[in-house]
Amino acid sequence: MIRSLWSSASGMKSQQLNMDTISNNLANVNTNGFKKSRVSFQDLMYQTIRQAGTPNNQGSEIPTGIEVGHGVRPSATQKLFGQGSLQSTENPLDLAITGNGFFQVLLPDGTSGYTRDGSFSLDSNGQIVTADGYLLQPEITIPANATDIMINDEGVVAFLEPGADQPQEAGQIELTTFANPAGLKSMGQNLFQPTAASGQPMFGMPNQDGYGGISQRFLEGSNVQVVEEMVDMIAAQRAYEINSKSIQASDEMLQQANTLRR
Repeated sequence: MIRSLWSSASGMKSQQLNMDTISNNLANVNTNGFKKSRVSFQDLMYQTIRQAGTPNNQGSEIPTGIEVGHGVRPSATQKLFGQGSLQSTENPLDLAITGNGFFQVLLPDGTSGYTRDGSFSLDSNGQIVTADGYLLQPEITIPANATDIMINDEGVVAFLEPGADQPQEAGQIELTTFANPAGLKSMGQNLFQPTAASGQPMFGMPNQDGYGGISQRFLEGSNVQVVEEMVDMIAAQRAYEINSKSIQASDEMLQQANTLRR
């Protein structure tokens, strides 16, 4: 009877983590480049009361044994890097990646961060930066007198100066991929950093060798599907409720056993 209490409690704790993950997905439904997470579960160890294949009194083998599980635990929270929907904007420095890849930015501590959020701006020096002021890598500078900025799907950045007929090239945007993007560490601020599980960053040009293309004047939205998350939330809530019912039923059975009299 005590096993059922602990098994149900583990189910409630696991569904709480599931609900936390779903809530975070829904909270970021309008976050640029956000990738939703999914919780995976695994059953805990089993207590074998009777081993399958044990000989019985007649000399034949018992076909099935008796095993009792001890509940469930979360095994992973996995980022799903499916493509988010593209939203058209009027900002020439709004960039969306269509396909695989991340933008690389320079963090204040000198390390690199990686993001799918392409809402860039220019700082006081004309350099392309994120909303938090992190420099896009490799660095690209646009002159202050530029009248237009053009970025093609291969990441070539050009600008037009007053009176000029032909645009001048300012630089090349590179993209970064990883062998296992799900192994990246989420840093907040729409940033990721590599881990031993993700593998080392690999750099390449947009629209080449499997890297995604660049869409200017577009932003990639979150890949969260509200309807799917709401259905998952209902399922998590019902699973939490049924586990609490199991605890209640086990408690009532223990109460009945404690009130037995000779």
